[in-house]
Amino acid sequence: MDFAWLEDFLELVECENFSRAAEKRGVSQPNFSRRIRALEEWVGATLVDRSTHNIRLTAAGERFRLAAEETLRRLQLGREETRAAAKAASETLRFAATHVLSLTFFAPWLRRLEAERPLNTTIELTADSMVACERLMIGGRVQFLLCHHHEAAATRLDGEFRSVHVGDDVLLPVKAPGAFPDARIADAPQLCFTAESGMGRILAAAWARAGRPAPAPPVFASHLASVLTAMARDGRGVAWTARSLVEDDLRNGVLERAGTVQDEVPIEIRLWRARARQSPAAEALWRRVTRTE
Repeated sequence: MDFAWLEDFLELVECENFSRAAEKRGVSQPNFSRRIRALEEWVGATLVDRSTHNIRLTAAGERFRLAAEETLRRLQLGREETRAAAKAASETLRFAATHVLSLTFFAPWLRRLEAERPLNTTIELTADSMVACERLMIGGRVQFLLCHHHEAAATRLDGEFRSVHVGDDVLLPVKAPGAFPDARIADAPQLCFTAESGMGRILAAAWARAGRPAPAPPVFASHLASVLTAMARDGRGVAWTARSLVEDDLRNGVLERAGTVQDEVPIEIRLWRARARQSPAAEALWRRVTRTE
């Protein structure tokens, strides 16, 4: 069934004449009549009483007129809503970010980015583990991924994606003040990242490159640096965490470094995107980021 037949039918109802209706629809009368016949065949009933000069609808035609009007009205509404949704989606910037960066970096980075002029668009942020963020990015459910990066640590984003350096951070060991005063870092209880953590991935790769042995089995593990940091505050052990997350704690004496500068692992903060062209709003953001970095 061709939906244009419904418009033909309703035009015929309005004009009450095949010739005038065909003219308004911009087709020849024979072609218009064939389309009305085709509609009747599809419905399985005669819709138009052709026995008079000014056509009238049959009882079936009157019933079908209501259905045709409702169908076209719903189609038009659906079309308008779909276009509105597509426009909103094209103007929305969708980010994924690891938990730490969503808390410590994302808002001030956006503020710096908008110092010249606002983005004037909707921004959506999903905060999750690195593994989950990679899945969102690979699946095309977000346009950008903000995460920590170290050249020794592989990611799933090589090849089809590219990135730009937008900031710096450090992974360092911390503990509660006075806890384990005589223990080396490796001998203290370990609060470690699980495999889905991007920071855990970075630490393992950096230690392997430096020939440093992995720490002893952990007494506690989580993919969240914020959780490991909270456990360190409670005196449960030594946690490796991002400096950006514990700067206030270190400054206020709530936590202290558990090692030396040589133990720290410098890391980058990178913004990733697909190589394929994206929405105008996403491309405009990328141009702004790459111009300011």
